[in-house]
Amino acid sequence: MKRITIPITGMDCASCAMNIERRLRKLEGVKSANVNYASEKASVEYDEGKILPRDFLESIEGLGYGAEINEEAADREGQAREKEIKGLRGRVIISAMLTAPVLVLALPEMLGGAFPLEYPDAVMANLAVLQFILTTPVLLANLEFFSRGFRGLINRAPGMDSLVALGVGTAYAYSLTTGFGLMEGGMYFETAALLLTFIVLGKYLEAIAKGKTSEAIKRLIGLQPRTALVMRGGKENEIPIKDVAVGDIIIVKPGGKIPVDGVVMEGESSVDESMITGESLPAHKRKGDVVIGATINKSGSFRFRARKVGSDTMLAQIIKLVEDAQGSKAPIQKLADLVAGYFVVAVIALALLAFGHWYFIAGSSFIFALTILISTLIIACPCAMGLATPTAVMLGTGKGAENGVLFKNAESLELLEKATMVVFDKTGTITKGEPAVTDIVAFGLKETELLAVAASAESGSEHFLAKAIVSKAKKMKLKIASPRKFEAIAGHGIRAFFRDSAVIIGNHLLMGKNGISVGEDVAKKMHEMELEGKTVVIVAAGGRLAGLIAISDTMKEHSRDAVSRLRKAGYETAMITGDNERTAMAIAKQAGIDRVLAHVLPEDKAGEVKRLQGNGERVVFVGDGINDAPALAQADVGIAIGSGTDVAIESGGVVLVKSDLRDIVSAIELSRYTMKKIRQNLFWAFAYNAVGIPVAMGALRAIDPASGFLLSPVIAGAAMAFSSVSVVSNSLLMRGWRPKNTD
Repeated sequence: MKRITIPITGMDCASCAMNIERRLRKLEGVKSANVNYASEKASVEYDEGKILPRDFLESIEGLGYGAEINEEAADREGQAREKEIKGLRGRVIISAMLTAPVLVLALPEMLGGAFPLEYPDAVMANLAVLQFILTTPVLLANLEFFSRGFRGLINRAPGMDSLVALGVGTAYAYSLTTGFGLMEGGMYFETAALLLTFIVLGKYLEAIAKGKTSEAIKRLIGLQPRTALVMRGGKENEIPIKDVAVGDIIIVKPGGKIPVDGVVMEGESSVDESMITGESLPAHKRKGDVVIGATINKSGSFRFRARKVGSDTMLAQIIKLVEDAQGSKAPIQKLADLVAGYFVVAVIALALLAFGHWYFIAGSSFIFALTILISTLIIACPCAMGLATPTAVMLGTGKGAENGVLFKNAESLELLEKATMVVFDKTGTITKGEPAVTDIVAFGLKETELLAVAASAESGSEHFLAKAIVSKAKKMKLKIASPRKFEAIAGHGIRAFFRDSAVIIGNHLLMGKNGISVGEDVAKKMHEMELEGKTVVIVAAGGRLAGLIAISDTMKEHSRDAVSRLRKAGYETAMITGDNERTAMAIAKQAGIDRVLAHVLPEDKAGEVKRLQGNGERVVFVGDGINDAPALAQADVGIAIGSGTDVAIESGGVVLVKSDLRDIVSAIELSRYTMKKIRQNLFWAFAYNAVGIPVAMGALRAIDPASGFLLSPVIAGAAMAFSSVSVVSNSLLMRGWRPKNTD
């Protein structure tokens, strides 16, 4: 299966997005399709053996919308948005300039005897002609409303354009018949012109506001350098960034941007990595250090070998994650999508029902019933419902990216708010994952001999404890032999063979299984070291106890602070580790964690998370390693440490780029704030339609006929146009959000 993102132009409401989505899903070979009205993109997962991208374009264009697939989609999308805004601005100006005189000409008829001025007889005699001449260009300038609207009706996929086309078209057609004497009645030219002017003004303001919701992506894209200075053929060549290949030697001069990710080969300098790590102090780079594309070189100059280019660089991956998140749908949006799917058809039915009631049953005039029909069609707005969730999601994920928190999808952004418990992996998450040997207790041989034996046995292991033992032996310049045979016993330890002798290193259980007795004095010594938070491994050689090696991992700088803030915010905290309970409790006490789940084998972590969920907890799991991936996937929300493995990052729903656990609190705060905005938006969107449509249908007149209140189609059009703007504007308030837990 392959996934593609397609920018779409011409969508005017949530119904448009739903119609395109339904059409794409019906295509053979399409597994899933998601169209986001706010970001104006379609994300399609498909079988490339059954369908091609051009088929998607044909399908979308067949509904009257524009679509394009291009490698430079980001630049072209920005240009298309600017072009759209410029076009709407021109239409607003033209429409307003022509509508103003139409309104002035219509004032005598609108105000009757209350109009203070008298127009010349020639003007009054040609009133219909003049209004027709001025109104028609307004319709022609906004013809796309009618072309898309009627096409939607023909394809049985009506949207907001269909409501506009029916409402404005009815007012215009009726005015033609009455103005040119084909039937009795007043003219509605000014209504048609004003409606279109207000609607296109609303679309213009909405387009500007929607453009601001994607500013985070624009800023990230703007960080990318355009060129790189590369050594080729023994010469320095400045080439476009897209032509840089893996393995190229790149020269970075003082003040320049690092073009791609790589490893320093020669020279040294200080590099500002704040856009990735959030660390204000420059990082010193020397031979062998990793450099990240788009970070800024400060003082020195150096050469590095390109390791990741194009879409594989860290910045490109961050941009991709943010784009995917902004294009995804939160579960809360399902209600709005469901309503939007039937909304336009329901409104047309209600408008016809209202017309029939007032004209045929209540006995009102045709003009009155027609006004009701037009007002009902025009006031309805599926746009506000369609924009309520995605605009807030776009702002929320964008603000997260700016602050080092990457939400991979809208679902994680929503679910994080509902969490009740935060569960941490220990090594590499709570602790640095850089353990060191602290104590060596030998029985019957020297400490250096014990360490040499243990290091030789562990030399074939990738476990972090093994690496600590081997590293200590190397520092002491001890001789490390290679075992004849090596066996790793998950969750328990290792067994290595040297000629006919076996060396076993591990815990009590492993010793017991191999008939190695651990006396009370040794157990007491182990207990004392474990109370200090040290992990103690038992070493046996030749079937006898040889000694103990204690290893301690350093607590991360902000672990305790992060846990404290989570507890103050009302979350229960827990830690999962393979360590024994005494060691785990010591670490948990240092970090301030509530619960400890010790002796948990790597493959059992996901099961422990599931058990907690079975007890009614909404679990957030925080981890960094390969063995954390199942638990990250099992949790309601998995948070991966940015410095962790690719597998862990892939499994998590949220990524902490700076690897700072305090950003968990920031992520939760942002989730709460985003969901608050979504609920506000949905409330106003539904409330607007729930109140506006009955009023437009004449509910107030029916309740109190004496009041004579009747909603003007012009007022209905203005209300519809600005309802969407109000929802987007409410989301844009999120641009001022800042995490509370920053120092």
